Amino acid sequence: MSKCFFAFIFALFTFSAWGGEELVDWVKVDKSKRRMYLMDGSKVVKEYRIALGASPKGHKVQEGDNKTPEGDYTLDFVINESNFYRSMHITYPNFIDTHNAIALGVDPGGDIKVHGLKNGEQRPAQFVQSFDWTNGCIAITNEEMDEFLSLVQVGTPIRIEW
Repeated sequence: MSKCFFAFIFALFTFSAWGGEELVDWVKVDKSKRRMYLMDGSKVVKEYRIALGASPKGHKVQEGDNKTPEGDYTLDFVINESNFYRSMHITYPNFIDTHNAIALGVDPGGDIKVHGLKNGEQRPAQFVQSFDWTNGCIAITNEEMDEFLSLVQVGTPIRIEW
């Protein structure tokens, strides 16, 4: 192996072990408190006030129910061009969600994300975030979304609970 490779590994280890940014190894969403926590083990690295689906209580069952899902998922890819200011996709529906929807004869829906405000939103972010306005996604301000994407990597687990 080259000397550059070992120097890179040493620098990476040094940065993360002594004074680098804290790692976010999972995301916790507490729907009842309208809070999202970026977690390093059991330590909260960052906390956000969130807006949820317009009918937030309970688990998402089908397309159009305006519920934010509950359970364990993964943040699997970033979307920079959409109807909302930047977003990270959540792996809803999972196998259990799909199975339950089939048993009920409904479409489980999908396209659930953590995202910023709707493009073109003119009202102040703090006002928009003061009520639940999404179709089932988790919304934060645009500035918070930039920070979120700088701290949370694709592949990070997310747990959503009431």
